[in-house]
Amino acid sequence: MESFTKVKLDDRQLGMLVLSAFAADLTIVSSTELTGGFFNTAYDLLLSDGRSVILKVAPSEETQTLSYEKDIMRAEVEAMRLVAAGGKVPVPAVYSFDESRSLIPCPYFFMEKVEGQPYSEVKESYSAGQRAGVEAELGRYQRLINEITGPGFGLFGQDTVGAPASWRDTFTAMISNLLTDARNLDAVLPVPEEEIRQELEHYLPALDEVTEPRLIHWDLWNGNLFVKDGVIVSIIDWERALWGDVLMEYYFRHFEHSQAFIQGYGQTFDSPNELLRKKLYDFYLDLILVIECYSRQYKDDNHVRWAAENLAESWKSFKHINAS
Repeated sequence: MESFTKVKLDDRQLGMLVLSAFAADLTIVSSTELTGGFFNTAYDLLLSDGRSVILKVAPSEETQTLSYEKDIMRAEVEAMRLVAAGGKVPVPAVYSFDESRSLIPCPYFFMEKVEGQPYSEVKESYSAGQRAGVEAELGRYQRLINEITGPGFGLFGQDTVGAPASWRDTFTAMISNLLTDARNLDAVLPVPEEEIRQELEHYLPALDEVTEPRLIHWDLWNGNLFVKDGVIVSIIDWERALWGDVLMEYYFRHFEHSQAFIQGYGQTFDSPNELLRKKLYDFYLDLILVIECYSRQYKDDNHVRWAAENLAESWKSFKHINAS
């Protein structure tokens, strides 16, 4: 999707970055911009030594982004390297990372081009059994990711020293920053900002049950899951990784209802407190989907309309949950 945050590079700039990251005699045989993402720019590059690599370029410092999107490319690289070191979850290899802004005014990194296709593109062509197999496997990988513990709650790659000690305080700050972004962008919300803040106060005590920071991918939707011949070959786009509550993961959102995933994960989450936390995280994601329409200046009116309607329904549903 076209987004205001995406940076466009010409052939000269692409060649310059390749020369800096790889051998001096390498050239680009072909380049294709990948259009599936919503935030960074990505290029599929075929190099003269026969290798295919992916270049990801973050928005420039001057580009208006949401508060939580600051410096998230560093988070992506560090999260992938951490998970790769464990050797249990398939992630692309990172070849180089440069956030110096000395060559272009944006952070960028090169990574391995993975085989297969996004699950979102092939899911409908799979049989029910094949889908169950992929989603059960995803559940197992998701559990392995979430078993990695961190030093404190908060966005991955950011210093947690001096950060709020509790998950409740951390998530409260995340919601507050998001609502401030909405105000600064003049985003239209279902109800006034203050009403949302006051309503959330009733439900935030449910977060006190979360006491251990776990690694959360958070954006592991079907487009970030690469499959080949019915098997998961890679998990990509770790830029929104954080240390938090496992129930923030995408497959626990209201968009997905996969029993195979739950079986693969090996744990059910259906206590009153857990159901309440899921609704909180549903609303948080639905809020982001609307507010980013303003920061990224999407031109797809259908998507903008869908995001607004989805948030309105989410708020209505959230208001009717039992907080007792």
